[in-house]
Amino acid sequence: MINKLECKIGNEILVFETGRMAKQANGAVFATYGGSAVIATICCSPTAIEGLDFVPLTVEYSEKYYAAGKIPGGFIKRETKPKDREILVSRIIDRPMRPLFHKEFGREIQIVPTCISADQINPPDIIAANAASAAVHISDIPFDGPVGCVRVALVEDSYILNPTYEQIEQAKLEIVVAGTAQGITMVEGGSREASEEEMIQAIEMAKEPISQICSTIEELKRIAGKEKLALAPLSIELNKKDEIRECAYELLSKALFTKIKQERAKAVSEAISAVKEKFADDLNDEIQMKLFSKLMDDLQYEILRSSILEKGLRVDGRGLEDIRPITCEIGILPRTHGSALFTRGETQVLAVTTLGTVFDEQIFDDIEGDRRERFMLHYNFPPFSVGEVGRLGTGRREIGHGDLARRSIEPMLPPKERFPYTIRVVAEVLESNGSSSMATVCSSSMSLMHAGVPCSKAVAGIAMGLITDETRYAILSDILGDEDHLGDMDFKVAGTKDGITGFQMDIKISSVSTEILRKALEQAKQGRLHILSIMEKTIAEPQSEISPFAPQVINARIDPEKIGLVIGPSGKNIKALSEKFDVQINIDEDGYLTVYGKDQKSAYSARDAILGMVEEPEVGKIYTGTVKRIMDFGAFIEILPGREGLCHISKLSKGHVDKVSDLLKEGDTIKVKLMEIDHLGRLNLAAVDALDDKGQIAQRDTRRNERPSDRQRDMRSSRHDSHWDR
Repeated sequence: MINKLECKIGNEILVFETGRMAKQANGAVFATYGGSAVIATICCSPTAIEGLDFVPLTVEYSEKYYAAGKIPGGFIKRETKPKDREILVSRIIDRPMRPLFHKEFGREIQIVPTCISADQINPPDIIAANAASAAVHISDIPFDGPVGCVRVALVEDSYILNPTYEQIEQAKLEIVVAGTAQGITMVEGGSREASEEEMIQAIEMAKEPISQICSTIEELKRIAGKEKLALAPLSIELNKKDEIRECAYELLSKALFTKIKQERAKAVSEAISAVKEKFADDLNDEIQMKLFSKLMDDLQYEILRSSILEKGLRVDGRGLEDIRPITCEIGILPRTHGSALFTRGETQVLAVTTLGTVFDEQIFDDIEGDRRERFMLHYNFPPFSVGEVGRLGTGRREIGHGDLARRSIEPMLPPKERFPYTIRVVAEVLESNGSSSMATVCSSSMSLMHAGVPCSKAVAGIAMGLITDETRYAILSDILGDEDHLGDMDFKVAGTKDGITGFQMDIKISSVSTEILRKALEQAKQGRLHILSIMEKTIAEPQSEISPFAPQVINARIDPEKIGLVIGPSGKNIKALSEKFDVQINIDEDGYLTVYGKDQKSAYSARDAILGMVEEPEVGKIYTGTVKRIMDFGAFIEILPGREGLCHISKLSKGHVDKVSDLLKEGDTIKVKLMEIDHLGRLNLAAVDALDDKGQIAQRDTRRNERPSDRQRDMRSSRHDSHWDR
């Protein structure tokens, strides 16, 4: 039976349908919004694993090229591995839903939302998040949902719900907000220095439509939902639980407050080992060991949280608003275009900037259309950064953190017209104990400024945490890894001294109040300003010059109608210029010219040659020309590439000239003034040395000049005309 429900969100109708497609999945929902559509399915494995201490969930969002009426570019004509965008959307879907699954379910879960129609107007990511939530909620898989998701944009002082692509481009602030009927659980987005209050207002606007979406999904579950499968909790109790708890509590209470991360991990491990050894006879099988491990985790959770709420004391001894010691360095790599090392406590990131040409831009071929990006930020998190052995590679976490840092910094970059370089920043996490993505923002900002990128302002980031109980809460600045793991919120905020540029919030509890959000944002602002003040002591503004190792880029604009003249037949002219000056030349359809050279001299020479090719001679203007041919009656001088004029012998000097060759030879340079362009388009020149103070031909000394006969004059004129004809 086909069931369909709908609700109006923004300017379009969000439609949920189930019972027509993918009926063998545990749950399937086909959702449409405008002309965009997503089908989302959820399946689980047939058997459960007892005592699983995590949720084995995977989300695989994908976009099919046919959704936009396209065939994949390149040699491979089928969709292959996930693109970064698909991974980022998968994370948006995963993060608000994961805490609502039960560890006791014990089965592998796979959610597969697929975009199968894209109208190029309404982004499909929000549709996918809602379709996935609906599919899970109506399935037989236990889930404490549903989750609703919307996008909010601030455009010209107006908040817009589920904006179009065009509106997103114009927005000052753009965020994705997800939550349950109880409140907000996830926020992610970027802005152009939005204020804390503007962000709060955007989140507040999202609450009502999220509640509306959740109500619609609940109704869909009521009419089409399946009976939920049973959980598989452990039915066995831990032997001597109370005695183990009493012993471990005292040992862990001391070990957990060791200030240095590695020493703390060692102390905790030794404390747990001591308890395990004492009760070894009771921990005699795999199930008992799982229960023991769970009790140790629960105790750490309890001890740390109670210390923060009751004493205001954190793991490393800091107060709630204290930020770890910070050191900043720049220029530590001699051969790169820009580098910076940012260290905050036990988190350290090396950021390296490389400047390239337009030919280095990232080309995207996806359902949104072909596009190019000139700014890339790649984040690497090797296992040695946490003192572990593991596989090297780029996972979803790396892509997500890199995108957050990129989004935070991009609003401060200069426009392409002002700084025509392709920019790549690589952030290498060398140490990590909390907030490596925000350390990446700090180090990347300094690295860009060190490279001479004229960023308008420096950007810094900080991660905030939250600890709550029934009556109290504490907001933590600059959280550690342990505080992130054991806390109720991870709120990353990046920005300048004047506003927010990037943010990401994940909440592990049912919701947080507006009061808590407002206080967290204000505390984050104070922390951000503190970090910026330290960064500015190292580098306060961009370097005035780029690295000598970076390519030299020169810009200009030419008349679009003359692009063909510069390029020449089959690219002949532009190839010749590139070879002559050892440069790369790019001209777009609007006449925007960019020249890339190994040094400034070659780049400027190539630019001047191109501008000369398209420049129109201007009467009265003085040019530095090159003598091309010597004739009896004057010299032909090239004043612009391919444009020659005649400087008659009578206009070469103020005095009498017997022979042109007495003054000039081929290849000489001479300053001349364009006196006239005749009706045939011929250029008549005069040497600057032949002009008086008013720029006119000086009165010549005629005593040594006899007026040529009419026959001589006619012969000279005939030779002159025949030269032009040739």
